[in-house]
Order: sequence, then C-alpha cells, then structure tokens
Amino acid sequence: MSRIAYVNGQYMSHGIAAIHIEDRATQFADAVYEVFAVFACKIIDADLHYDRLERSLAALEIEMPMSRRALQLVIEDLINRNRLKDGICYLQISRGSAPRNHAFPKSQRSSLTITAKTTRPGSGEIGKNGVRVITTSDQRWTRRDIKSVSLLPNVLAKEEAVKAGAFEAWLVDDDGVITEGSHSNAWLVDESETVITHQEGHKILSGITRNRVIAIARRNGIKVIETSFTMADVEKAKEAFLTSTSSFVVPVVRIDQNIIAQGEPGPITNRIRELYLREVHDFVQTI
Repeated sequence: MSRIAYVNGQYMSHGIAAIHIEDRATQFADAVYEVFAVFACKIIDADLHYDRLERSLAALEIEMPMSRRALQLVIEDLINRNRLKDGICYLQISRGSAPRNHAFPKSQRSSLTITAKTTRPGSGEIGKNGVRVITTSDQRWTRRDIKSVSLLPNVLAKEEAVKAGAFEAWLVDDDGVITEGSHSNAWLVDESETVITHQEGHKILSGITRNRVIAIARRNGIKVIETSFTMADVEKAKEAFLTSTSSFVVPVVRIDQNIIAQGEPGPITNRIRELYLREVHDFVQTI
C-alpha cells in the first residue's frame, strides 16, 4: 500500500503531497513541528506532544488550524490509513502561504501537513549495544525551547556525526556546557550514580521522552538532577545515554575519545531503558 499524507484538509498519496511555493515554512522556517511515536498502533504521550505544540505555536503567534480533538482524530485516521503499527507521525504547522515579506501577513491561515512512516521505536540493536557520540559547537538560535523547523544547525551537526561514524552529535555552547544533541536530549550518570540532564529553559528543547524518563526514574528511586554539565564531567562519568521520541532511551558508550562504562551500556542506563519500555508496553495495553 502506498503511503498516505494529510495536507490542509485532504488525504493524498505521499508521492504527490505538496504545499504552496510561498508557504512561510519553506521561505522563512516560519513553522513548528512535532514527532509522535506510534507503538502497537497507539500514539505515545499524545497529550504532552499537543501541550508542547500549543506552546510553540503561541510563542510564534501561529494559530492552531483546528481544535486539539480534531487534530487527534486526523492523526488517528492517518495511522489507520497507513496501517501503521510501529513508527512515527510527523506534524508541521506553518503560518501559511502569502507573498514573500518578512513581516507577518495581515491575513493568516495556518498550513497543516502530517505524514506517517514505519520505523522501529526503541532502537533495536543500538538500544542494546549503545552508540558513539561526538561533540561540536552549538550554533543554534537562543529560543531552542520552541520546536521550530529551523533546523539547519542541527542538520550540520548530525552530518558531522555521520561523517565521523557516530550516531549523534552533542552540542557545546560558548561556556563549554553540553546542552543537548542534534535531535535528542543528553544525559550522564556521575560517580555517585546520580543521573544528570540539562535543566529546562531557552537553551534546550524539553523532550517528551526526557520528561517521562525523569518521572520514571524518580518514581523508582533513581536520583535525577537537572543541571548543566561539561566535558570535564563526561571524563568522570560512569554512564551516559540519550533520549528522543524516535529512539526512546539509547546508551552512549563513547563520547569523542572518552570510553564510557568500559564501552558497554551501564546498569543504571539499562534499568532506565527497561523501565521506560515497560511503561510504554503497559500504556498501549490500557488504551
């Protein structure tokens, strides 16, 4: 079956789906997006994604194209049309199309596109064996808490990682602080077995999986601190991992030239990953 996309009220073949040439998403990156994980045909943490979507839209003064309930029905319909069991749904909302002008158009009509594809959430082998990460300079704008489609610095960082044979790039700001990854949140486990991740604010995108992991860890007696960390902390770390909607929880076994946890996923990381996967499985069984 060919993939089906949703574009401004219409379902159509993925191969011909398109937006207007003057859509502000393509000319100004004047748009936001969300990525929803789908597991066993169910959307994981849908309400948390909708909350973040509404915050991002409000920050950019872009109107929701429809109610949250209507949007949920469209996404569920798209999942069914694509017979999607495990995978992701990508949603993008722009300010719409208008003659090119930096100022907001006086008449705005938001543009909504959604696609769906099969993937393997949970990451399979990389979740079991761990991945390599490099560090690179953080060249992004100062409102990283908005899930904007303006991702060129992230793309460049990810490409640098790929060329180095790594899975991800962790971004380092001018103060030497590791903020997050190009498409994930970054975590360390320190010598006291405390889990550390960068605090919320304008410097990072507060990931949905990130927040779920914090809650799960604390409920299970694992200490978590939200604070900044640097390469000096990496050099002393007992473990490291990353989180994202598309990969869930992934152990990191090497950061630049630093081998982490003897090059194997550590026990705390493995426990957090197992607890997260268990909660996801339990969730899809109850709805």
